[in-house]
Amino acid sequence: MSLFQNKTFLITGASRGIGKAIALKLAAAGANIAIAAKSVQENPKLGGTIFSAAEEIEKAGGKALPVHCDIRMEEMIQDAVAQTVSAFGGIDGVINNASAISLTNTEDTESKRFDLMHDINVRGTFLVTKHCLPHLLRSKNAHILTLSPPVDLQPKWLGAHIAYTLSKYNMTMMAMGWAEEFKQDGISSNSLWPVTTIATAAVNNLLGGEYLMQRSRKPDILADAVFHILQQGPGKLTGRQLLDEVILGEAGVTDFSPYAVNPGGSLQKDLFL
Repeated sequence: MSLFQNKTFLITGASRGIGKAIALKLAAAGANIAIAAKSVQENPKLGGTIFSAAEEIEKAGGKALPVHCDIRMEEMIQDAVAQTVSAFGGIDGVINNASAISLTNTEDTESKRFDLMHDINVRGTFLVTKHCLPHLLRSKNAHILTLSPPVDLQPKWLGAHIAYTLSKYNMTMMAMGWAEEFKQDGISSNSLWPVTTIATAAVNNLLGGEYLMQRSRKPDILADAVFHILQQGPGKLTGRQLLDEVILGEAGVTDFSPYAVNPGGSLQKDLFL
């Protein structure tokens, strides 16, 4: 029997992109997936809703619960957690994937954009984890995994887009804090970040269009990295700021070429690396 059979994972922002890729990988191993995301009507530029993602997850072999959840709203988080526990009996892992981005300098960062990034990336991540915690404490192998970069205080990352950098580093610091806070409880907490850009709607629409998409890797590389991380026993892998290539290398992967959108082409390093 798979280690993920009948295990339950709440994934924020899982209606598309990296979150959905992770959900499909876990579902194929028999996991239950709560899709906590805002998308209930499809945006042609982004694609996918919680309902279309749920259909794909079910077809992949798992059980899916689409939950309309804006993680800026604490009551929606509480409802998403309650629905997940009612449907599946508990929560074994939370994957903090939802995030907002604006690569603007100080002068060009509007207050509403600053607030959005901190409401989603920082406050939302904190509250999702907080409300999942009572159920994680009852799991035999609980994981908190946060999609955020290693903290690197090189001035170039702080100077280029300070508001976004602050929000993402805060996510990582929370992941490290939870590893320490819950180490006696056997809850593992790590952050995870890609070495290269990943072919998602955000990259296509906001960062670099088709040119950058062709220099990116598929979301599958992060899904495979998450799959390996979540297989580790209680407290065996915790408190680390992980990169996808590094953790997959530890799992024995030596050839990363199948993950490239354009096999053999040049790859673009992601931010913070």
